[in-house]
Amino acid sequence: MESLEPKKLALIRILHILEKHSDRDHHLLQEKIAALLEKEYGIVVERKAIGRNLSLLKEAGYDIGSDRKGSWLDTRLFEDAELRMLIDGVLSGRHVTAAYSKDIIERLCSLSSKYFRSHVKHVYSVDEWNKTENRDVFYNIELVDEAIERGVMVEFDYNKYGADGKLHKSASHLVSPYQMLLRNRHYYLMGCNEKWHDVGYYRMDRITEMALTDRPATPLRSLSGYEKGIDYKKLATALPYMFSDEPVRIEFLVDERAVDDVIDWFGKSAELSPAGEGRLKAEVTASPSAMVYWAMQYLNFVEVLSPAHLRDKIAENIEKGLEKYRGQ
Repeated sequence: MESLEPKKLALIRILHILEKHSDRDHHLLQEKIAALLEKEYGIVVERKAIGRNLSLLKEAGYDIGSDRKGSWLDTRLFEDAELRMLIDGVLSGRHVTAAYSKDIIERLCSLSSKYFRSHVKHVYSVDEWNKTENRDVFYNIELVDEAIERGVMVEFDYNKYGADGKLHKSASHLVSPYQMLLRNRHYYLMGCNEKWHDVGYYRMDRITEMALTDRPATPLRSLSGYEKGIDYKKLATALPYMFSDEPVRIEFLVDERAVDDVIDWFGKSAELSPAGEGRLKAEVTASPSAMVYWAMQYLNFVEVLSPAHLRDKIAENIEKGLEKYRGQ
């Protein structure tokens, strides 16, 4: 057979064959490597040349195992378990469109052997996941990175879903960008709204028509409460739903069986003490607006004690809910 590629490429093509067709459970004899080399690349070499090339790859630092059953690529850039974790991250990220998710997953699968791909069923069901339809997300991320690097403001349209299930412009914003945060499976832009001169959080998948400006960004440390920069630990625990109001000290009772959820949301900074009758008293520093949503979510297990205005707001929400469900 006439070679479709020159024989000098045999070394790299043998590596590609090992990457695609071998792993710790699937070994390749030299005869099989030679057959794949001819079938996939049109390169015809002798068996001895296969052995020499395998030795060269080992000398170059590639971890290639060999035994009587053949040779295989023993270690890769990512282990299969790590790839599955990355794929799950792509799937759960609502800011990634379905089409882009498929593309990313395909590329992640290519980092392992063909046998790994057969176990990743998610690649065929990604359309069933709740994904954004905004294709500008990753372009916007690049623009925000550039704006932060250059220290300039960005302007954009912010959108909300309407009754037709489509995004519609709700307002335009001029923002000094500081950071992008992944929270509750969504990317948020943290920045100072130049109209209100306060820090807000904007869902990246709600942003369209973003553009860089030439206006210098407002320094974060010039803003009240951010003189020392961003406290990421405090940010993660104080803003479970990404509201931007000032965090306050909040006390609540929680059933012992729900303590795990408290730690999940507020971290180990949550102060817990026995309160009797199978309950604990918890103290956290959090956004009052976010706490209303959180307390309602765990209504059967949590009772907010203070501050009083927060307790009253939750009670008001419960009363309105009862009116709806009881038809009063």
